[in-house]
Amino acid sequence: MKNTINLYRNAFPASQQRASALTIGNFDGVHLGHQQLLERVVKVASQKNLAPSVMTFLPHPREYFALREQRPELVPTRISSLRDKVTALANAGIEQVFLNRFNNKFASLSAEQFIEDILVRRLNTKWLYVGVDFRFGNKRSGNIALLRDASSHFGFEVETLEDVLDAQNQRYSSTELRNALAFGDLDRAKSYLGRPYEISGHVIHGKKLGRTIGYPTLNIRAMPRCALRSGIYVVSVKGLDGQILPGIASLGVRPTVESDGKVLLEVHILDKTVSAYGKLITVAFLHHVRDEEKFPNLPTMIDAIRNDERIARNYFAVHGL
Repeated sequence: MKNTINLYRNAFPASQQRASALTIGNFDGVHLGHQQLLERVVKVASQKNLAPSVMTFLPHPREYFALREQRPELVPTRISSLRDKVTALANAGIEQVFLNRFNNKFASLSAEQFIEDILVRRLNTKWLYVGVDFRFGNKRSGNIALLRDASSHFGFEVETLEDVLDAQNQRYSSTELRNALAFGDLDRAKSYLGRPYEISGHVIHGKKLGRTIGYPTLNIRAMPRCALRSGIYVVSVKGLDGQILPGIASLGVRPTVESDGKVLLEVHILDKTVSAYGKLITVAFLHHVRDEEKFPNLPTMIDAIRNDERIARNYFAVHGL
């Protein structure tokens, strides 16, 4: 059940928020492993009358270090936007999210500074839940032993967790979830997430080509380096008229009609015309139809779109919404 959530950017002083039961991580995707971890945070927070809280980062630390070392090929793709991440954390029962800008200043903090300035003074941490191999501070110099030493001095508790494993005894991993999305393997992604993969966004104005060929679309800007493979997908859409609506969507750069290289998510709603500009919608990806293609001409592209529509209708006839 989604609850009210407070998003604090760059760790506001502790006087502005409740004492925290805190865990730390990137939480990209908020997969089932994350959800089990968060369930423990919420439970302990309730027992100790603390605010269940998450500390996360922007950009991803791996992105920061990859770009600093001029290795852009090591920058991870993004499973979820900040909006979708915060929504998933709220759905898991988290009440406070501390979003820290991961930059040179933050990366240069000593382990001792991280504990005293961030955990204690800014985040008002009273209970901390981290992995047994958790490292922090400049050059990853801080570890669990240092946290336990500091906890008795500063008055917080430390609890550690082992890897969270799936039914096949494999560790839940955001990297494996990214791999599934990169191959358009939505069933595998759903097994990691416990739900269909989703992207949300506000509907923006496009060039309105779709309506001229009988396929008007709702357009959403895709986040940079979106983990999901570009292509055509059967989707469902929430956020319009209080209904879940069936659709067919294209995620990509539209090479047949565009050359600017910007990634856009275009969604055609089946059998319904809606006025949606400016509305926040959530698109759930249900089935990968095909990869994005550059067609030699518009008629060829329209034929392909008609076939995509037939596939979508067949999907909903079998699976429903």
